[in-house]
Parts: sequence; C-alpha cells; structure tokens
Amino acid sequence: MIKHALPVTRAEDFAQWYQTVISEADMAEESGVRGCMVIRPWGYGIWERIQRLLDDRIKATGHENCYFPLFIPLSNFEKEAEHVDGFAKEMAVVTHHRLIPDGKGKLIPDPAAKLEEPLVIRPTSETVIGTAFSRWVQSWRDLPVLINQWANVVRWEMRTRMFLRTAEFLWQEGHTAHASEAEARDETLKMLEVYRSFAEECVALPVIAGEKPENERFPGAVETWSIEAMMQDGKALQAGTSHFLGTNFAHAQDIKFQNASGELEYANTTSWGVSTRMIGGLIMVHGDDDGLRVPPRLAPWQIVIVPMLRDIDEDVAIVDYCKGLQGDLAKLSACGEPVRALLDLKAAKSTTKRWGWIKKGAPIVIEVGGRDVAGGNVSVIRRDQLYREDGKLDSAVVAKAEFVGGAAATLEAIQYGLLAEAKARLDANIARDVTDMAGLKAFFADGIKNPGWVEANWSKPTGAALDKVVETLKSLKLTLRNVPQRAAPASGACLFTGEPAVERVLIARAY
Repeated sequence: MIKHALPVTRAEDFAQWYQTVISEADMAEESGVRGCMVIRPWGYGIWERIQRLLDDRIKATGHENCYFPLFIPLSNFEKEAEHVDGFAKEMAVVTHHRLIPDGKGKLIPDPAAKLEEPLVIRPTSETVIGTAFSRWVQSWRDLPVLINQWANVVRWEMRTRMFLRTAEFLWQEGHTAHASEAEARDETLKMLEVYRSFAEECVALPVIAGEKPENERFPGAVETWSIEAMMQDGKALQAGTSHFLGTNFAHAQDIKFQNASGELEYANTTSWGVSTRMIGGLIMVHGDDDGLRVPPRLAPWQIVIVPMLRDIDEDVAIVDYCKGLQGDLAKLSACGEPVRALLDLKAAKSTTKRWGWIKKGAPIVIEVGGRDVAGGNVSVIRRDQLYREDGKLDSAVVAKAEFVGGAAATLEAIQYGLLAEAKARLDANIARDVTDMAGLKAFFADGIKNPGWVEANWSKPTGAALDKVVETLKSLKLTLRNVPQRAAPASGACLFTGEPAVERVLIARAY
C-alpha cells in the first residue's frame, strides 16, 4: 500500500484535500482579512509564469499594457445600470479619507473627512477605461484601441476559497474599442482562442470554449464567451472569459467617433480576463494525494537538485558536483525556454527537502549523494511518475551525462503527459446521451461521486422560460456552463423545454 505525503486524499474529502495542497505546497495562506490571501513565493512564482507566458501572447496580438487607478468614482458605475446592478452586492466602497482617535483607544472615520463622492475599489475596469476611451477616441483613425492591464481587483465575496473565489484577486483585463461590430466580435473570439490555447499548451488544462447562455452573461455584455475546465471531482471551473459589449458601454461612457464619411458613431467595445483562479484550476486538475504537480512550463523551478549532505568533508565534493550539474542544465532549453534548475542548499534534511519539493510539484527532483558522485550518477524522481508498481518511491539512478542529455525531452514529456491525462478525464466524463430531466437527475443524483458534465440539446429559451430552467437547475445545484464551439449539431428536442433544439449546452456542478 502506498503511503502518501498528504494527510487527506482526494477520495476522502476533495475540498479539504484542496486546502491541504495549498498549505503543504506553500502556495498561500490566510492574511487575517476575510477573503484575502498571502500568496507565498511558490504560488506567486506560478502566477509570474502565467503572467509572462500569457502576456507574451496578448502582446503578440497587438495589445499594449497600461495601468488604471484602483479607485473608481461611483458616478462611473451609475452611467451603466445593468453593469452596476451586476456588481452592486460585491462593491467595496471608500467613503472617508481620514481617521481620528475616538478617545477610547480606537480609530474611527473622521465625520469631517467624508468624500464628496464615494470611491469604489476596482471590481473591474470597464467604466473607468470607457471614460478614458471617450477622451482618446475622436476619429476612426484612433481605432482600434487595444489595451491590457495586470492588476488586483476587489469583489466582496461572501463565500471565499483561496484562489477560486477571493475578495481580492489578481488578474489581467483586456479592453478594446473598434470601429465596427464585426471587428469587435472578431476580437472577442480571437482572445477566447488565446485563452484556450494558453490553458492547454501552458497550463496543460484541457478546456471547452463556448458562448455563455443569456443568464450567465457579464453584466452589460451582448455576448459572453468562456473556457470551462473539468476538475478531478467532476465540477466545472470557468477559467477565463471574453465579452462582446457591443455599443452598450460606448453609449454609457460616450465613446464615439467620426467615421470616414464624417458621421458620428458609437464604438463597439470588448473586455476579457484571466485571474489567479487559473491556479486553483491547476491544483484541482493536476494535483494528487502527494500534493501539487506543476506543468514544466509553469514551474518556477523545473528541476530541483537536492544534495544529500552529512556535515562531513565529503559534502564539499557533493556540492561542487551539484553545481556542475546545475550549470549543465542551465545550458539546455525545454518547451522553448532555458531550463530552470535550482540547487537547494537550505539547512534541512535531504529527505525533508525531497518531500517538500514533491508536495510543491517540482517536475523533476534530483538527489545526489556520495555514491552518485563516485559513480558519476544522479538519482531522478519524476513528479508525474512518483511510485513504482510495488508502491515504493521511484528514484532511478541514471548516469549524469545521460540525464542531462535527456532532461529537456523529459520535461516536455511531463508537460504533454499531464495534458493527455487531463484530456482523457475530460473526454470520458461528458455524457452526451441524456435527453430528459429524469436522465439529468439520475446522472447528478446524490451519492454519485464525481459525475462529470452533461452536454444536452438546448432550444435557447429566453425570459420566463429561461428563468424556469435556471430555477430548476438551481434546485439540483446545477448550472449552465456554455454552448461549445465545437459541439455536434443539435438534433431533437430541448432537454428542458421540449421545443426543437438549436444548439448543445453543457450542464454541470461548478465552482
């Protein structure tokens, strides 16, 4: 029987396992403020890798980075009724600019320092950026405007969970303005594809891209598109969104321009974003009962070298050997970048360090002892293939030169192997033969563990008919996820209304 590194397994309690991985892998910790987390170096290192790789892709599509203020005047939101209604319950508001002692050892807001206009702490930036666009755009020659910002945002969530749903989180938000509806729609789908390819190629996270149903649209949007990922417990995670806003925000923020014929038109705008929620998805898709497994493209350190030191003279030779190995690895490239290799010289037992890096999910852990140095070898542990068939840790002794020669290929194999494993799980757990409510209830019946998703016929109801569907799903703790771009054509009756189906829709329990 395999004895795992974590005190709780996925099968025993998936929710507790998730929190344990975050703690044991030194990803993040509570900050003392509800819903806000301290992201520790390993967790933030993964976010930095997400930033770097995604930022390159965003810039490759012609977008430029900028920065807008954290504080947004309340009046900006009041211009767009649907938008403010969508975020009103989540807004954190600044009303005073000074504190004073209350005479009892406490500090209170100074009544004389009340702001003339309350300031909303940025929940998203459509309104403040739209106001800037209205200044920047005068002529069709000023379009398109293609910008992105990396920032933090605040949404006062009532039920929080680290990385997945926090009051403050980190993200990127792209905002664009275009002369035509067609161009803005193309932008929306272009960025959706950027997210899809990034998730699969970098995070090794297979996703399904598609349009959100009407009830799941971003407040104020004409269309919302998403990438949806399946976690190991069968639930869906919305991993990124791209919104076609039409002229809704342009009317509210007065973003208009003189076209080539000299007539005034309102611009079509878009917005799109990916957040630290992607890290939560990485944990729940790739983690195992020993901790996290980080795809090599996102690992801050792809190969960690752990010298087995004993406070004897032999240690000097071991460290020198390890430094040579680190130098050899640094000359290699894997997944299109130089290999990132760390020599861990912290004052701790080698076994403690080994298991620490296994929990963190470093793709390859190398142990080097006196015998390895004498034989010109290294002991290699692959994080994706941790145990042998007999349940013992798979630490393979390999000639140093042989390991170095194959290290890049091994990292790439781990990257693609994690994607293949997750893709097989996704494909195996989408039911496409459920045709009625009885079948839907049976598929998601209580007691059925990790059921996955249902892809069903959908007649695209609106108004009261859609409200009825949403209420029915809510009673079953289910949600509509998206209408997959690559779904087979609809044929037959809608699962919910019985009317002729026009498309296929995904149904799941979700985070």
